[in-house]
Amino acid sequence: MSVITVSNLTFSYPNSHDNIFENVSFSIDTNWKLGFIGRNGRGKTTFLNLLMGKYEYNGKIVTSVNFDYFPFEVKNKSISPLEIAREINHDIDYEEWKLNREISLLEMDPDILLRSFETLSKGEQTKVLLAILFLRENNFLLIDEPTNHLDARSRIVVAKYLKSKCSFILVSHDRTFIDACVDHVLSINRANIEIQQGNFSSWWINKERQDNFELAENEKLKKDISRLEKSTRQSTGWSHKVESSKSRDTSQSDSKVDRGFIGHKAAKMAQRAKNTQNRRDKAIEDKSKLLKNIETAEDLKLNPLKYRNSRLIEISNLSIFYGENVVCENVNFTVENGDRIQLKGKNGCGKSSIIKLILGKNIEYSGSLYVAKDLKISYVSQDTSHLVGTLTDFAKDNNIDESLFKAILRKLDFARVQFDKNIEKYSEGQKKKVLIAKSLCEQADLYIWDEPLNYVDLLSRIQIEDLILNYFPTMIFVEHDELFSEKVATKSLTLE
Repeated sequence: MSVITVSNLTFSYPNSHDNIFENVSFSIDTNWKLGFIGRNGRGKTTFLNLLMGKYEYNGKIVTSVNFDYFPFEVKNKSISPLEIAREINHDIDYEEWKLNREISLLEMDPDILLRSFETLSKGEQTKVLLAILFLRENNFLLIDEPTNHLDARSRIVVAKYLKSKCSFILVSHDRTFIDACVDHVLSINRANIEIQQGNFSSWWINKERQDNFELAENEKLKKDISRLEKSTRQSTGWSHKVESSKSRDTSQSDSKVDRGFIGHKAAKMAQRAKNTQNRRDKAIEDKSKLLKNIETAEDLKLNPLKYRNSRLIEISNLSIFYGENVVCENVNFTVENGDRIQLKGKNGCGKSSIIKLILGKNIEYSGSLYVAKDLKISYVSQDTSHLVGTLTDFAKDNNIDESLFKAILRKLDFARVQFDKNIEKYSEGQKKKVLIAKSLCEQADLYIWDEPLNYVDLLSRIQIEDLILNYFPTMIFVEHDELFSEKVATKSLTLE
């Protein structure tokens, strides 16, 4: 067993005015299966890169282990996975049976080791790279978003594979996936970083309990502070009134004023006022420590249109071709007002191709495709590589209301400082939020979202779930987050 110790870590990117980390300290046992969670832009990938030694920082990171990062770059994609494994381990006589064992655990055909890497699907590449990295003994793996190119079945397989391993940090926003394969959670909160034993579900329960306790305690302290301030004012007023009576003109009175008694009484009331004020100050101090990690997740809004006819799309006996390659065949489904249809299936089965066909792209197909006349469609694509420039330019180019667009991004946890940056500087999760926010600005009869949640943080996923369940838009979507899909979809279509 070894430990990774982080002490007083402070880091910011060059020319940035805000620190990603500031005086952060914690320790990690290298035998853990550690899930790493936090909202987009909080520094998860940055921290992995700091462990890899890619950036200079203040503070200390002390460990005796070596780190490997997933996904690593394969420079020569024309060689086979077996050759990649030999190359990365600098071993000409690499023991092939070990890699075959890992490939078998990932439910892949051993023949895949002999194919060129570039011919593999994204999901196959993900599995192969994980298998190669877990062969390297005494290394600690930094696994960054492995699920983004995995279909639902592959996510189950990879989760089971990771559960059989140890010594890794896993960054993922898929709740079901994290629950299945980690035993500790490292969370980047608004005010600190904390580690808990358990999985995402246990962390979430603990967070809700802590948040509810702090909210209740905050309300109690607010009432206490108000009461104590009132009491302080009364005691101070009484003290001043009694003290002033010492100098009152008593020449017309039959009795004499006992100035010593009055002074003692005034001092006693002044002390009571001071004690009450001290209690108030302590309550204010206690209150200031609360709510720092409460995540704001304001409700999102949407104004979907309702098409004049019930039937929006009808597909019958559809087959799609790329040259001589048949992507999918004999597909049948209908989209009516209020439907939320999930397209399911393995990577490469034609889900995105069907979406592109509905959007009017020039794709070769046979069968029948009906798309209602003047149907207004709002589209979120998988790809974010086209996003450049400022948010203002993006809003103008897409003819959406800039104020509404930025207000939605604020609700999705964008700090105002992000508005001054170019979109290409954003994290992948923030880029996806830009596309989702654009779609939420658009009034449409049909919302088509192609893997919208890749890289999007857990709390934002919950916000988007609630939005869809509150506003009932008509949708076609592709999404491998099992929990999200179960909650949102009214129908599903599995492509073989």
